[in-house]
Amino acid sequence: MTTDKALLADDACYLALKTRDARFDGSFFTGVTSTGIYCRPVCSVKTPKRENCRFFGHAAQAEDAGFRPCLRCRPELAPHSVVWSIQDASYILAHQAARLLDEPEAWGDASPSVELLASKLGVSDRHVRRIFETQFGVSPMQYLQTRRLLTAKQLLADTSLPITQIALISGFASVRRFNAAFVGHYGLNPTQLRRQGGTASDTGITVKLGYRPPYDVAAMVSFFTKRQIHAIEFVDLDAAGPRLGRTFCIESGGKVHAGWLLASFDESRCHVALRISDSLREVLPLVIRRVRAMLDLDADPQAINAVLHDSFPGGDGLRVPGAMDGYELAVRAVLGQQITVAAARTLAQRLVDKLGEPIQTPWPGLTRLFPPAAVLAQAGGDALGQLGIVRQRQAAIVGIARAVAEKRVQLHGGADVNATMAALKELPGIGDWTAQYIAMRALRWPDAFPAGDVALHKALGVLALKNPAKEAEQASLAWKPWRSYAVIRAWSGAMAPSGVPIATESIAASPRPTGARGQKHAANN
Repeated sequence: MTTDKALLADDACYLALKTRDARFDGSFFTGVTSTGIYCRPVCSVKTPKRENCRFFGHAAQAEDAGFRPCLRCRPELAPHSVVWSIQDASYILAHQAARLLDEPEAWGDASPSVELLASKLGVSDRHVRRIFETQFGVSPMQYLQTRRLLTAKQLLADTSLPITQIALISGFASVRRFNAAFVGHYGLNPTQLRRQGGTASDTGITVKLGYRPPYDVAAMVSFFTKRQIHAIEFVDLDAAGPRLGRTFCIESGGKVHAGWLLASFDESRCHVALRISDSLREVLPLVIRRVRAMLDLDADPQAINAVLHDSFPGGDGLRVPGAMDGYELAVRAVLGQQITVAAARTLAQRLVDKLGEPIQTPWPGLTRLFPPAAVLAQAGGDALGQLGIVRQRQAAIVGIARAVAEKRVQLHGGADVNATMAALKELPGIGDWTAQYIAMRALRWPDAFPAGDVALHKALGVLALKNPAKEAEQASLAWKPWRSYAVIRAWSGAMAPSGVPIATESIAASPRPTGARGQKHAANN
């Protein structure tokens, strides 16, 4: 079986297992031959003997080898393994295929298949199967089935949703196929994994999401606090741990699902407790995936820090903040062009107060939804102008809303990055800065780099040079493929003391307009 040698040196894996090192959670799984069970490296059971351990890079490999998931550490809670590389083309293609299989929104209403996967990647079916099996040791469909089974296992354990509903929202075509796959892989009936789960509409459904340390929770919470829009989101610095609440909509299968979520950080256990409104039960896997993206829970700090630590030693726990809705993020990015964070927040607040639809939630701070794309697509210049939005931004907002409403642009982690950025830059008022920023936060591209960003120029000490964007781009080559993380670290002032000067308040800088289509901006969004 082919594995990632850097991650799966058996002795190193066993040492991480013995110490229950959370930094490796999700990076490998341990199959115990004496029990037939596979576990996360953080499992609290007694450490098995070395000779009884087999190590796998993915849960699908462990299941293909005949191991069942542990009911104590629950492998479905582990952060996903997100690998971006500058290695050979086959390696990159195989991991891009896995990334697409991990993204439910990449498929729309279609059912994933090897044929569709090959079409998205621009290669033949046979080539996809060959490189995927070479890299992961299982076929693409075996990999996908493991993801579906682990999703179903989490919903069985954490909720009281009907098994029929769990089977369908986990991606199985029928309950019969779900039951057969579950029994075949785990040797248990789905009902045997039932636990108590809150499902009443006033309390919501609760699930847990794991992440790998280090994670700078304070920095992530601070980022969202500075940008929060009242009525659609709130940040609560509770003594037991910070909480983020917000409302949002998800469209799936031609139906719009509206609701709320509450995410609470438990730093001692390296997980996020997520409460989701009962109205979103039919799209739970999508909600979970979006929350993981919004909080960047699948980042691998070891891989990122190996590239960035020397340049940004103070930012090892920083993550790239994402978004629950890529369309909303794009609109807010446009509102933040060439103005401060506070000014952008004021405009966004006016937009929500004027055009946001009301919603009922248990939280006094959550009373509205962000205006849907169909509404902003029809918004006239007078309506937006009355909110203080200038003409150039009006055209950009309407352009984005129409492109999203007409499904000409997809703004989520499963979208084609290059094609989406090109489509965005064809819209009025969208330059490279805005497209790169959207790619960084909405498309979850770890190598986005807004080279024209003024705050970034200040942080890198190139603002006074003749062509600061070119100088910034040149400096960034050393940080590939993690330039999005380098940007976040530069904005936060995490550069090494021996590096170039840093603007300590760069994250709230207020630049002057510097060119057509808003291609130079501060880190306002």
